[in-house]
Amino acid sequence: MVRRILLIDDDRLQFRITQAHFEQFAAKAYELDWAPTYEDGLQRLLSGGYAACLLDYQLGERDGLQLIREAVGRGCRTPIVFLTAETAHRVDVEAMNAGALDYLVKGEITPRMIERSLRYALKLGETLEALHQLATRDELTGLLNRREFDRILAEECERALRFGHSLGLVMVDIDHFKAINDTHGHPLGDVVLREVARRLAAEVRTVDRVARFGGEEFAVLLMQSGAPAALDVARRVCGALEQTPVKAGDALALTVTVSAGASALPQDAQVDAALVAAADKALYAAKQGGRNRAALFSEQ
Repeated sequence: MVRRILLIDDDRLQFRITQAHFEQFAAKAYELDWAPTYEDGLQRLLSGGYAACLLDYQLGERDGLQLIREAVGRGCRTPIVFLTAETAHRVDVEAMNAGALDYLVKGEITPRMIERSLRYALKLGETLEALHQLATRDELTGLLNRREFDRILAEECERALRFGHSLGLVMVDIDHFKAINDTHGHPLGDVVLREVARRLAAEVRTVDRVARFGGEEFAVLLMQSGAPAALDVARRVCGALEQTPVKAGDALALTVTVSAGASALPQDAQVDAALVAAADKALYAAKQGGRNRAALFSEQ
C-alpha cells in the first residue's frame, strides 16, 4: 500500500530535494504531495487524506509551530515530522510540545534518515491513535464515552454562548432494557446496545456527537440546533428503533423502543450541567407519558 505524505514548505527547491530523497527510499511505499503555503498546508492537513506530514519551520510570516498548534487544536491527529534549518535544542522541544512526533535538521537529512523518521512517526501515530480510541470511545458500541462527551459538551456550551449559537441535546434511554437482559441474557443485551448505537449515529449529521452516557442511556449533542431541531431528532430516533426489530441471530428479532428527552441552549440552560438536567427531565416526562416517545423540556 502506497501512503500519501504531505510536505508543507514554502521553498520549491526543498520540495525537489525531498522528492529526490523519496526516490532513493529502499521501499517505494510513499507518495509525496506539496503544499507551498501555510493556508494550503493547513487545509490539506485537516482533510485527513495523508498518512503523515513533513512540516517546515519557516512558512513566510508564520511558522510551522503555529500551524501544528492550530491543526492539533482543530482535531488533526496526522503524524507530523518537523523540519528546520536550526539545530537549537529550543526548537526541538517546542516542536515536540506543539505536537510533532519527530524532528529533523534540513542540512543533516539523508534519504535513509527521512525514511526512518517516517516509519517511526507512522508507527508512533498508530499507537497514539489506538490509545486515543481507548481513552475516548466506549468499547462496546464504539461511540464516545462519558468522559469524552462531558469534555466536548463543556467546550461546545462555552463556544455556543460566546458566538450566540444554539446547541441541542437529546438524552435517549432504551425502554425496559433490564427485561431484555433478564429474559435473553447479557450477550443479547449487548447486541441491542450496539444496534441502538448504530441507529442513533445514523440519524445525525457528521458534525454532531453521539455518546454512550451510561448503561442503556445515550446522549446526542446537536451543533447549532435549537429546541425544535432537537425534538425532531428525538422523534426520528424513536421512530428508527420502533420501525425495525433488532435481529439477534437467525431466529430472534426483538422489538426495541426508546424514550427521548430534548433540551436546548440558551433556551433551557446556560451551562452544560443544566442542559443535561433539562434533557433528563424531558426524558423522564417521556417515560411517564408511556415510553416510546420524545418530549421537549420547554413543553413540560
